[in-house]
Amino acid sequence: MKLSKFIVAAFISVFSLQVASANEYEAPLTDLANSQVKAWLNDAVVVDAIKAQNAKNAGLSQGDIDALDKQWRAETGASSQPMIEETLANALSAYLAGKKDASQGLFTEIFVMDNKGLNVGQSDVTSDYWQGDEGKWKNTFSKGAGAIDIGDVEQDESTQTFQSQLSIAIDDGGTVIGAITIGVNVEMLGQ
Repeated sequence: MKLSKFIVAAFISVFSLQVASANEYEAPLTDLANSQVKAWLNDAVVVDAIKAQNAKNAGLSQGDIDALDKQWRAETGASSQPMIEETLANALSAYLAGKKDASQGLFTEIFVMDNKGLNVGQSDVTSDYWQGDEGKWKNTFSKGAGAIDIGDVEQDESTQTFQSQLSIAIDDGGTVIGAITIGVNVEMLGQ
């Protein structure tokens, strides 16, 4: 009888986390953004990488962006991954991987996007290269300096954690140049 009560309690606890909305974590996620993450966004490695990619990709059409995204997606399952390897080898990706590692599990992934929503650097391989059609980019980049978007809490299949994506517009002197998205393990907030 005690075991069945324990199982029911565990199920209710897990179920309540699965259906939790981002609103339950909005205050601590916003605090995390303002107290910790925004300080990184002024680092030269972040700003310089975004500005360089914005200049390099200024002439890309939507067709070009779609082709790059298609190439990235194809490489995620391939043995040869030149586009992915080049991105993961840049200074910004190393910086973001260091931030993720230093978080001791609080951050499950971190990636920075340019003014078109294309990945500039990342701690881990993302499933796609173009984020410009997703809320994480639309709800930050187009909203202006300091804009924050908090995603719903979902179970991440790869890490088996409950996470919310925290996204923030990145500006240089008040002009938005890109955005960052951080997967946050909400079970570790406040620890």
